[in-house]
Amino acid sequence: MVRADDVAPVPWKNGGGLARDLLFWPTPGDWQVRISLADIAADGPFSAYPGVRRWFAVVEGAGVALDFEGGARTQREGDEPLAFDGGDAPVCRLLAGPTRDLNLMLSGSTRGVLHFGSRWDEDWPLRGRFDIPTRTLEWGLPPGPLQAAGPALWIGVAP
Repeated sequence: MVRADDVAPVPWKNGGGLARDLLFWPTPGDWQVRISLADIAADGPFSAYPGVRRWFAVVEGAGVALDFEGGARTQREGDEPLAFDGGDAPVCRLLAGPTRDLNLMLSGSTRGVLHFGSRWDEDWPLRGRFDIPTRTLEWGLPPGPLQAAGPALWIGVAP
């Protein structure tokens, strides 16, 4: 179990903000799966991650508008996570003050999903849950149906 508050923040790849890296799998230097909690305090571009599939979910704050080449997408707390190509690097505009956001990034041919809800019925080879109220990541959950006491983001990954 990883508590986000126990992880030191590090600068984003583009230097525009801070994130707490909650999980690298299999290793930090050669990851296929990266889960991080980012603090967005000002408008600006996302870091570009070519070759990476990315999911984004607001877990605290009013939300953001993400400006992609094909149009804008608004994400608020409680919305189903948004999946997009990490190479796109949208410009982010805060809707009403800072936000805290969970990011799931998958490199290469790694498949996965990030889902909001209190229940999870999907079996994946690797599974986890980010508990929003406690900002805690549990990884390596067993197969079968799972239930959370409160709002959660469920993570399923197939390397």
